[in-house]
Amino acid sequence: QINVVESGGGSVQAGGSLRLTCVASPLAYAMYCMAWFRQVPGKEREVVATIERERDGHPTYADSVKGRFTISRDNAKLSLYLNISTLKPEDTAMYYCAVGNTPVFSGGRWECGQAEYNYWGQGTQVTVSS
Repeated sequence: QINVVESGGGSVQAGGSLRLTCVASPLAYAMYCMAWFRQVPGKEREVVATIERERDGHPTYADSVKGRFTISRDNAKLSLYLNISTLKPEDTAMYYCAVGNTPVFSGGRWECGQAEYNYWGQGTQVTVSS
């Protein structure tokens, strides 16, 4: 089976930190691309950060989270993480873990930033109060 399960969301004050965890099944973790997305009701889902399976992972980030969010993975635990610091009220959203096996070839390498993600978790809610 291919599945991912998120955890770690919660309610925090602005300026605080959280660590989101996504535990993947072995088949899910074997996918080339892993990513975190977020969505606010009434708005389109947006990609927050991506990481690939190979080498240093080549992490990518949305401009709105650069310098505050860090994506990482632990091969031994089949887990994907999103460390979030300096939280802002506008970070309030449902955060989703997703995996996919179709990176896009761009700039001479395979990229996960615009990959198709086929498998999704149920999400974990992050709420930031001012």
